[in-house]
Amino acid sequence: MPDSTGSGAGTAQAALDAVQRYPREAIAIAQRVLAAGPAAGADERSTAERAVGLALRELNDLPGALRHLRRAVRAAGTPRTRALARMSLGYVLANAGHTAAALRAVTAALPQLVGADAGRARMQRGVVLHYRGRYDEAVRDYGLAVDIALREGDLLLEARARNNRGLLNAHRGAAGGTDDDLSRAAAAFQRLGLDLAAADARWNRGIAAGQRGDIAGALRCFAAVDEEYRRLAVPRPALLLDRVELLLSVPLVDEAVVVATAAVRELGRRGMASDLAEALLARARAALLAGDLDTATEAAAAARARFRRQGRPTWAAFARHVELRAEYRRGTRSARLLTAMARTADQLDGTGWPGPALTTRIEAGLVAAALGRPGRARNLLAVAARARRRGTADRRAQGWYALALSRRLGGDEPGAARALRRGLAVLDRHRVSLGATELRAHSGAYGQELAAEGLDIAVRAGAPARVLAWAERWRANALRARPARPPADPDLVAALAELRLVSGLLEDEVLAGRPATALRGRQARLEQHIRDLARRVPGGGVVLAPPGVGALAARLGSRVLVELVAHGDRIRAVLVRDGRASLHDLGPLAAAVDLARRHRFALRRLVTTGDEAAARAGAGHAATALDRLLFAPLRPRLADRALVIVPVGALHAVPWSALPTCAGRPVTVAPSATAWLGADRRELPIGPPVLAAGPRLPAGHLEVRRLAQVLPGARRLTGPDATAAALTAALDGAGLVHIAAHGTFRADNPQFSTLELADGPLFAHEWEAVARPPGCVVLSACDSGLTGLRPGDEVMGFTAVLLALGARCLIATVLPVPAEPTTALMLDLHARMRTGAGPARALADAQRAFGAAGDGPARATAAAFVCFGAG
Repeated sequence: MPDSTGSGAGTAQAALDAVQRYPREAIAIAQRVLAAGPAAGADERSTAERAVGLALRELNDLPGALRHLRRAVRAAGTPRTRALARMSLGYVLANAGHTAAALRAVTAALPQLVGADAGRARMQRGVVLHYRGRYDEAVRDYGLAVDIALREGDLLLEARARNNRGLLNAHRGAAGGTDDDLSRAAAAFQRLGLDLAAADARWNRGIAAGQRGDIAGALRCFAAVDEEYRRLAVPRPALLLDRVELLLSVPLVDEAVVVATAAVRELGRRGMASDLAEALLARARAALLAGDLDTATEAAAAARARFRRQGRPTWAAFARHVELRAEYRRGTRSARLLTAMARTADQLDGTGWPGPALTTRIEAGLVAAALGRPGRARNLLAVAARARRRGTADRRAQGWYALALSRRLGGDEPGAARALRRGLAVLDRHRVSLGATELRAHSGAYGQELAAEGLDIAVRAGAPARVLAWAERWRANALRARPARPPADPDLVAALAELRLVSGLLEDEVLAGRPATALRGRQARLEQHIRDLARRVPGGGVVLAPPGVGALAARLGSRVLVELVAHGDRIRAVLVRDGRASLHDLGPLAAAVDLARRHRFALRRLVTTGDEAAARAGAGHAATALDRLLFAPLRPRLADRALVIVPVGALHAVPWSALPTCAGRPVTVAPSATAWLGADRRELPIGPPVLAAGPRLPAGHLEVRRLAQVLPGARRLTGPDATAAALTAALDGAGLVHIAAHGTFRADNPQFSTLELADGPLFAHEWEAVARPPGCVVLSACDSGLTGLRPGDEVMGFTAVLLALGARCLIATVLPVPAEPTTALMLDLHARMRTGAGPARALADAQRAFGAAGDGPARATAAAFVCFGAG
């Protein structure tokens, strides 16, 4: 935060005072002083030059700011004015990356200053020390500045010093006092009429929230402050990079793409070359996650060219890594790519990027194998396999993956399977101990690759029990998705925050070209410490072992489990019936996905447009074809038994009761057999039913009133009473919960899917605050049963959150549903459940009755509801 106060009266001081509120007006005022020439006086001219320089800093023109601040130093007529100019020069030098010169300038200013001036210099010196990574010294200087400000009664200085100290402590993970500093800074700035400074302090609160793991709070903060910056018409394009990093860490991929694109546009328009290169790299990373390989390649190449021109070889190597990953994912397998990957892996190692180096080397080994060069492949994989013994969890897992690939190339399938199990065990322990809070998307991707390799070994051996075990091996922890709010244990919060700080420091050291051996060791020790802490948190640190066929069969009884798995481009099923498992090849995965998409499209059209003839024909054709593909090989073994289905990929969104094989029979859908078994063993809580209706849905209020007649004694939440807090409180220990509300599904991160309530949206992840989960939840809301997929078929959304909380089942929709037929179906469903039918049986019977009596749209509405969990 720059200092814009100083001595002197008159026009120059007025310009200085206006810098943060109205930087453009400040420049205009100061120019009038400078236009007067020597008549204005030396100190007045120095103060005016200083005002122009600081205003240009606010407007992101660093070269112009430095030019005017150097003039301010030269023009000063007294030691104090010269010291104040040096103080401001030091701040902007630090902004420009010249931190050694900045520290010299600010330190030279200190002996000439007393009182509030000395406090401002201390604060500026803290800023420079902050930039140089000397955090303890920076905090001390900020603290001295706060003490001086309080003694001198200088509210502005206090606000600035608190803002800077709060931001630094947020990055360090020092939770105590951080939010208090930032809140008091924002309030003080607001009292002083410094709207821009207040907005900056509030933005810093968003950074602090993200650093402590409160992703939702950070996103809300950033969105609110964005509006404030637009209102003030003062650009802050570099801050978009903060937001992109946060979005990528969740990852909210769609938003990350939008924000990264905006950052590239704004930073390019303003000529901020260093930040622009980083924004291009962020855009490439976001595009890679989104599957937009052309944009990823183009943006990474542009970033690499800029980094090379700027003399930043470390950044250039990382950009090349992203570029090559995009080419690999595009399916390129060539000698040219192999050479480039091997060379880039060596460069990444040499510049201190062991993680990207490892990824690139493994993929180079796979390219070599595809090119028929097994010796070259084994050499590359042998180097990569060394990582299994040291470093962070994701790198150790990748090392085991590389060893497994090498062993398979040598024909040692059992040895490969052992290596894959070791790698998954590393990820399992790390993943559950962190609650997946810190694991990035690539960690999940490596878990998926490990499990897929093991699955391939089992399929080729024709062993159904082993195929089921490998499919469940990664799915078993699927409901331990990364929470969007921080863990509650304060020691764990502090340890996670310190890990974030160390990771940031490590990246800074690597990018500066300095050795970082000690920081890497500290990072690994912190990960182990976090795993130890997590074991004392209820429910934390437990690796869920997949159940065997015997355990599943004992609970299934007469029911049949159908677990679908992707194997290359084929879809296979493991069927468990009467204690025996069998393996079936069902057909092309792409054909199943395409039929499921066409089926959903036709049903959606039937529900929403009323184009009944064409839509009914399309839905019927797709349903028959999909049913034939998935169930024809299994039908003799299914008979008329109830089904437990574990889908794969896009098939999680299938409206199963619309398929002929499933129609009329109880069907329960689960994200994994492990999740189903846990839910089926759970006892239903005995709390009273809860009925809630969101706003802008008159039929929902009617639905709740009519359901109250079916469920006497139910607690009703409607109108202004249906708030997020009231509903989450009511969920606690309820036996049955029914919610009629508008729903919005977030495909890029379903944990941020919402139900609309009286006081705004209720995010899926916010249900994690419920201490005692409800037994059965019915969501009479559009698309409320849709899930998003993470690597390894990890489902996310309301389904994942509720089942992870311990709810026994969820009945929700995978399509938009119209109000009137939905209400009729819900009344029938609850009436059947009230008489003792289980949720899956009650839903199947209500759907069958509805189908017999209703028209096409009504039947499609009924089919949209699916029973998840254990019915």
